[in-house]
Amino acid sequence: MIQRFIELGEGYSDLYELLAIAERSADRVQHFLALHTENGSSCAIILSPTITGSFQPIYLCREGIPNPHKKENGRFQLFKEAAASAGKPVIELDVKPSSQFAEKDLYYQYLIGILRLNHYLAPLQ
Repeated sequence: MIQRFIELGEGYSDLYELLAIAERSADRVQHFLALHTENGSSCAIILSPTITGSFQPIYLCREGIPNPHKKENGRFQLFKEAAASAGKPVIELDVKPSSQFAEKDLYYQYLIGILRLNHYLAPLQ
């Protein structure tokens, strides 16, 4: 199975695209994720794998939303409302910021490891 992050942007207007993807793919959404760092929060959705090709996308708006534990904000509230309307909880995790990694691919490998460890993603087959 191929599990890959698809970055929509850094969270300001891109969050609305993430919410539209979640709404259009409501039957495939497995998890709503909020990944908190000291720099900001990333909102993401994990979709179920495709039948053909076994591709599992993880759509992400990277660190563009203020951390709601430090400052309440309307964008994160929209994300929580979308999760509630889908009947899913928002899974909140504290992670390292992407700025601590030399390359974005290393950051995404780090996140995939965390998500597999917590059983939000299936292990490699």
